[in-house]
Amino acid sequence: MSSFVIQGGYPLKGEITPQGAKNETLQTICAVLLTDQKVTITNIPEIHDVMRLIEILSEMGVKVNKLQQGDYEFQADEINIEYLKSQRFKESAARLRGSIMLLGPMLARFKQGFIPRPGGDKIGRRRLDTHFTGLFKLGVTLDIDDNGSFYRAHTTGLKGTYIHMDEISVTGTANVIMASVLAEGTTTIYNAACEPYIQQLCSMLNSMGAQISGIGSNLLTIQGVDKLSGCVHHTLPDMIEVGSFIGLAALTQSEITIKNCGIKHLGIIPDVFEKLGIILVKNGDDIIIPQQKSYEIDTFMDGSILTIYDAPWPGFTPDLISIVLVTAIQAKGSVLIHQKMFESRLFFVDKLIDMGAQIILCDPHRATVIGLDRKYPLRGIEMTSPDIRAGMALLNAALSAEGTSRIHNIEQIDRGYQFIDQRLNKLGARITRIS
Repeated sequence: MSSFVIQGGYPLKGEITPQGAKNETLQTICAVLLTDQKVTITNIPEIHDVMRLIEILSEMGVKVNKLQQGDYEFQADEINIEYLKSQRFKESAARLRGSIMLLGPMLARFKQGFIPRPGGDKIGRRRLDTHFTGLFKLGVTLDIDDNGSFYRAHTTGLKGTYIHMDEISVTGTANVIMASVLAEGTTTIYNAACEPYIQQLCSMLNSMGAQISGIGSNLLTIQGVDKLSGCVHHTLPDMIEVGSFIGLAALTQSEITIKNCGIKHLGIIPDVFEKLGIILVKNGDDIIIPQQKSYEIDTFMDGSILTIYDAPWPGFTPDLISIVLVTAIQAKGSVLIHQKMFESRLFFVDKLIDMGAQIILCDPHRATVIGLDRKYPLRGIEMTSPDIRAGMALLNAALSAEGTSRIHNIEQIDRGYQFIDQRLNKLGARITRIS
């Protein structure tokens, strides 16, 4: 297990470019299984979760050719179905939650798919029912082994139908979309997730010959086609990194320019940070965060305390709740953070309290942050990263704190942020990686 040793209290300065979007990439890489022709995907983040999925595809028989850093060519013309029954696949796929999205394309093209119960962040209950319910309606049968840890899905042929998603699940929607594009007839998906990741997946599939309409809404109509062709697809900038860097700049009193943000795809993310009092200057597709000695949290019009909560798109993404919470520590004013979607995502705040933050953990879903207004600095401590987003939030806190901090289990951070120590050190951070 590796660690970061952070010398905090130093302002940062310079330009940083966000990596390609992790959540989009996990979907589009699975989509290469829908055709036997070459698919090129650019701006891929070379982070642990993505590289693990690429490794799984390679072991399945997909030809993978790295063109340059971040750009890959895939061709799934010789898939080894037997590999999916192997112990090696069970172990590899079980460590990666994104592996669940292999099911949709495998069922669409090969009429069968195998998947172990997937892993991922331990942030609370993340059920798979939405995936399987949608696939059942398309004509899929599911077999489960005796201990419930390995699934075999199969079909005699997928048939389009009306599907009302019982949960607005991004990965569940992606799975059903990928299964539907080669199904016979028309599929209508209502209550679909409509995040930019889903919009990008749909646009990619349409460029391959799929017929998907309603992109960007929660009502998708898919006319099944017989075959898909290859394509070239460019991945959006990672909006979670953009938000993470905005929070970092404010917390550390830094002047940072975030290059090529994909501003039109960020939704209300900039607005939420502006409600914390952070100044954002938009210059083309760049966001400049000037150095701020202080920033003051807005209140509602009636004077009541601001509440920031997560919601399905176009609401505020749950992946930035941890970052917003940490950013509020040194603001002037108070804010209630309401994490609605996952019941274990706020449990990292005990470490922030140990660092000197004024936070009341009301229950597993709500925390009140009483801003310090920089009257009291955070202090460096030793801590462990529980998940990707909390890990980055703790790193932001450590960079703003006085003294030395040590963060263990940084493999969690590496799962979502590419070369984060090297990139932040170029801005003036003092982060040492210890294996």
